[in-house]
Amino acid sequence: MPELPEVEALAQFLREHAVGAVVGRVDAAALSAVKTFEPPVTALSGRDVTGAGRWGKFLGMECGGLWLVTHLSRGGWLRWIDEPSQTPPKPGGKSPLALRVHFFTPEGATPAFDLTEAGTKKRLAVYVVEDPTMVPGIARLGPDALEVTEAQFAEILRGTSQRTKTAIVDQSLLAGIGNAYSDEILHTARISPFANTKTLGADKVAELYSAMRDVLTDAVRRSVGQDAARLKGEKRSGMRVHARTGQACPVCGDNVREVSYAERSFQYCPTCQTGGKVLADRRMSRLLK
Repeated sequence: MPELPEVEALAQFLREHAVGAVVGRVDAAALSAVKTFEPPVTALSGRDVTGAGRWGKFLGMECGGLWLVTHLSRGGWLRWIDEPSQTPPKPGGKSPLALRVHFFTPEGATPAFDLTEAGTKKRLAVYVVEDPTMVPGIARLGPDALEVTEAQFAEILRGTSQRTKTAIVDQSLLAGIGNAYSDEILHTARISPFANTKTLGADKVAELYSAMRDVLTDAVRRSVGQDAARLKGEKRSGMRVHARTGQACPVCGDNVREVSYAERSFQYCPTCQTGGKVLADRRMSRLLK
């Protein structure tokens, strides 16, 4: 799933490539992805692109008083195409294409971007609104993970009692962090994913905040400026434990371990994070001693 650094990079990509252009035809290939009906997506046609923004993991493009907002969900992505087909896509079918937006640039070019979604579970969402806060998911967001102060962060953790990993990926508490970067943040802070927020002392909360800032800032630095097509690879290359089950931890050399759920998994280092304890698969609901 694209998280804060990738979505921030995509917003910057749109600022550099789409702002100043005029929206041409908008093709909705997956009607189920469009969550708003008034105004319709066709209302974007003919409007100047005047900005792009990010709210947590939501991406938006401003078009002359309207916003096209998307949540890419788990399998979604934005693909920029310099010379797109001018034939409208057929709605439905098995194509990963959800939405195509054509542009006319001041230089006379006619590029487009596609919103696509891999996999069979279609969760990508598209909204056309006058104000991004009209999108229900944005209205529910907590403070942005790169804008929250340390005092606010500590207050957020004090106000909940749950596993630390669960807390920092809860978008209503803190916006922008997902499964992958939460693994990296917890590893950097040397905190177990299952540590309860109520058990974290002030020093550990400060370490967690610092780790969050460092991991996300570094990921944004590496991502912004990359071509949209290369962002996924850049994300994978920067991971130390996430999606590296069985590989050596770059800090201590222990094997990176995994906890699996029905649809996803997370990774951690026992030596760095759990005092050497190996966390059991949560389907077994226990710890291996």
